[in-house]
Amino acid sequence: TWRWFGPVDKVTVQDAAQAGAEGIVSALHHIATGDVWPVDEITRRHEAIKAGGLYWDVVESVPVSEDIKTQTGDWKTHIANWQETLRRLSASGIRTVCYNFMPVLDWTRTDLRWETKHGAKAMRFDLNDFAAFDLHILK
Repeated sequence: TWRWFGPVDKVTVQDAAQAGAEGIVSALHHIATGDVWPVDEITRRHEAIKAGGLYWDVVESVPVSEDIKTQTGDWKTHIANWQETLRRLSASGIRTVCYNFMPVLDWTRTDLRWETKHGAKAMRFDLNDFAAFDLHILK
């Protein structure tokens, strides 16, 4: 599978297929955290991926809201919405959903374009850079 960020991604589904991918890992990042993913949006993403010759295999991720993580605000509504989103994804054929309960940032990489010794670009996490971010930005 290939991680595809949707229609805004510079890499197309056709590019992923040409590289040898058979499936796509994607999500509906334009849907607000805590909201139910509409069936028509799920269907639209399936269709866009199928049009490129692949299938939507994995969702990464249905975000877990800060309200759920801290049991504050609308956390009970967000749980119900998260569950309904999972039911809708299952009904559409999705069988794998990745998620995490990391606080504040969901996932973190300190360098999104780190250059390897062979010149390739990769994401990277550096604890010292993150400590500086934590101390000076997040405080």
